[in-house]
Amino acid sequence: QLQLVESGGGLVQPGDSLRLSCVASGSSLDAYAVAWFRRAPGKEREDVACMSVSRLTTHIRDSSRFTISRDSSTVFLQMNTLLPEDTAVYYCAADATPAAMIHYCSDAPYEYDYWGQGTQVTVSS
Repeated sequence: QLQLVESGGGLVQPGDSLRLSCVASGSSLDAYAVAWFRRAPGKEREDVACMSVSRLTTHIRDSSRFTISRDSSTVFLQMNTLLPEDTAVYYCAADATPAAMIHYCSDAPYEYDYWGQGTQVTVSS
């Protein structure tokens, strides 16, 4: 059973950077599409970034500031020039992907079967 654990969140000032990590256990991530989502207080969960199994496809909400990367056991979210509106709990997620869809990743939460517990990111001066 795949388990995901996020880390790297914290309290930062506007303009700072953070790198979130999501470490997998129980299975390699090689056969999973991966994604980051976030939920701000009082708001719906929204997509941040996803990456396909092949690593050739990514969808990123704000590619000028955010970058997603991965290896066999960890998914990373590099966030630069953070804004107060980036304040949220950030979750990583994984979706077991059939071989025919290795170039696909989804920005829809319902497509992901495995979730971490979340890490808080607070951007405030």
